[in-house]
Amino acid sequence: MTVRQHGHPLRPYPPGDLAIWVFILAELSAFFALFAAYAFTRLKHLELFNVMQRTLDTDAGMINTLLLITGSWAVARAVAAIKANHVRASANWLLMAIGSGAGFLIVKYFEYGAKFAAGITLETNLFFTFYISLTMFHALHVVLGMVILGFVWKKARRGGYSAHDHHGMETGASYWHMVDLVWIVLFPLVYVMR
Repeated sequence: MTVRQHGHPLRPYPPGDLAIWVFILAELSAFFALFAAYAFTRLKHLELFNVMQRTLDTDAGMINTLLLITGSWAVARAVAAIKANHVRASANWLLMAIGSGAGFLIVKYFEYGAKFAAGITLETNLFFTFYISLTMFHALHVVLGMVILGFVWKKARRGGYSAHDHHGMETGASYWHMVDLVWIVLFPLVYVMR
């Protein structure tokens, strides 16, 4: 599908490369399967999950939610800036998004550190098997998102994108938004819902 935007020539929609959307759908399917397994197991072990959830640091989870939302906002600003041909501003917004991802990983590092120092591992119980697996799987996606944005930022800094040629930036932005979306589901599911 193509759309006309502000008098510019027709562009494909959704934004970015079709391959990234196939990849995003595959990733979302994997996370959906994990979330469904978590929910099903939680129903069978409700008391254990409720007790163990109370040991999680919801403040850290909320800080990470704000960091990822900020990162998605910065990525959206980067795309808007390049569409207005503001190359330097676009690169700066991308750097902010990468920084928000780094902040997320730092918070997770301390959160995991506290759990591991308390002797908690994947084998502690079913809740922590899911908690560690889900959050680490997501953290790997944050790292991949930062790598993708790093390549996009490097190209943006060199002037590789413009108002008429920013397909690659939209591709990277689409992936980053998927990473954010998954956390917005994961955080309440694992940390908050009782």
